[in-house]
Amino acid sequence: MQVVPGFGHGVLRKTFAMKHLPNDPLFQLVSKLYDVVPPILTELGKVKNPWPNVDAHSGVLLNYYGLTEARYYTVMFGVSRSIGICSQLIWNRALGLPLARPKSVTME
Repeated sequence: MQVVPGFGHGVLRKTFAMKHLPNDPLFQLVSKLYDVVPPILTELGKVKNPWPNVDAHSGVLLNYYGLTEARYYTVMFGVSRSIGICSQLIWNRALGLPLARPKSVTME
């Protein structure tokens, strides 16, 4: 069995693109993945989570907003992850909070 990039782990099924660019042709094409691919992967029986993950749509959003060089998509993903973990580290240092996923610790 081969890995299918963009499938098989955490998914955001309520996407930004559904709300803000539903008529974009590339978004419509990628959205078909939600209808077509999960039944096929489920039928194979070797996939725990057959739904597309956020990576399935991130390229569409980057392209829509003008970043058409696909080779930079991974760089953008890495930078955004780095910024997220840095903010967590700042909260950890400033307030003595544990490193956690967003929304797992409130400020109340």
